[in-house]
Amino acid sequence: MQYGFLSSSIFLFDGCNLFGITTPYATIKVLQNDLVPQAKILGINTISYMHLVFKHSKISDGDKKFLKNGVKWLNEEAYKLYKREYVKLTKHQREKLLEIVAKTSWGESFLYDIMSYTFEAMLGDPIYGGNNKEAGWKWLKFQGGLPHPKKVYI
Repeated sequence: MQYGFLSSSIFLFDGCNLFGITTPYATIKVLQNDLVPQAKILGINTISYMHLVFKHSKISDGDKKFLKNGVKWLNEEAYKLYKREYVKLTKHQREKLLEIVAKTSWGESFLYDIMSYTFEAMLGDPIYGGNNKEAGWKWLKFQGGLPHPKKVYI
């Protein structure tokens, strides 16, 4: 249970029938790679940053719940269209699903939040666990702020 909230189980239902069990961790990891593939190419561990997000005291319980619900809703939409969970879809199926989900009010907000946290992981100071070896900064040819923090401020 290294990731706590991220590894908590989400039960997926199609009406009254249980069709799967997943975790925010599994879905968000694949989703982040789908939305911002450059992060994976650069070797940036975006999911470890999400662990900090779910532990952060300044992020409301409502926002954390919305992320968890977004994972549930995304998987339910995947099941409606393809009879499979999001992480079990092909890359093409996931792309089509994201095009559909992005047109819903919950989907637009959920994808925006996931992308925002992914970019924070890519571009924040490496002390926060995402921007490994300043890979995001080097990619953009950016010099990070100095002095670097000596401890995590969350």
